[in-house]
Amino acid sequence: MAKLEEHVRSIQADGLAWGSSELVPVGYGIKKLQIQCVVGDNKVGTDMLEEQITAFDEYV
Repeated sequence: MAKLEEHVRSIQADGLAWGSSELVPVGYGIKKLQIQCVVGDNKVGTDMLEEQITAFDEYV
């Protein structure tokens, strides 16, 4: 999960600011990575962000 967070935070764009993160328990010992970010709609879209995060298919 630490490597995934490192890769996600490596995404840089004008209008994108990363915030805090935490591992949230889902169940049966499984945890998900939750990261807060601020997205400026005029400069960067959530679709672009989603595409770049899911491109890390080794981790996602």
